Amino acid sequence: MAARSPIRARVRVLHGPNLNLLGTREPEIYGHITLAEIDAELARRAAERGAEVQCTQSNIEGELVDMIQAARGWADAIVINPGSYTHTSIAIRDAIDAVAIPTVEVHLSNIHAREAFRARSITGARAIGLISGFRAQSYYLGLDAALSHVESTRRGHGKAGKTPSRRRQPRR
Repeated sequence: MAARSPIRARVRVLHGPNLNLLGTREPEIYGHITLAEIDAELARRAAERGAEVQCTQSNIEGELVDMIQAARGWADAIVINPGSYTHTSIAIRDAIDAVAIPTVEVHLSNIHAREAFRARSITGARAIGLISGFRAQSYYLGLDAALSHVESTRRGHGKAGKTPSRRRQPRR
């Protein structure tokens, strides 16, 4: 049996409120794909790149904060769809800031093309990037962006293949 190559990166994927209803909730906006299908595809894509993902969904803001904090020490990056908390949650924003793990925010719909209150992302202001409007593909692009960021940060600091530092890059 061939030896497995070491995990090059770990990504925590967090799904916010109502995303457990994907596939049946407003399919004209969010599509017909289920959250389980998205999670399976994320795991497959991560494995192809020698990475590992852990995916979790919660409808509860405090649980999402706990999950962000729990990612510290394990995850090299976070991909998060905070759902409606995107527009309201200072707690999630502060947790992203506090853990200093590069975070990519994703949304299935284009938050700028919907109701005016959805156009502002409180949480996205602390992310390294935000991807929205591509339905499930937003998650896959978010994973790719997170992994590319981890890999380029390691190369840029002469740490290719090594365990990454948990320090966040300075904001620009």
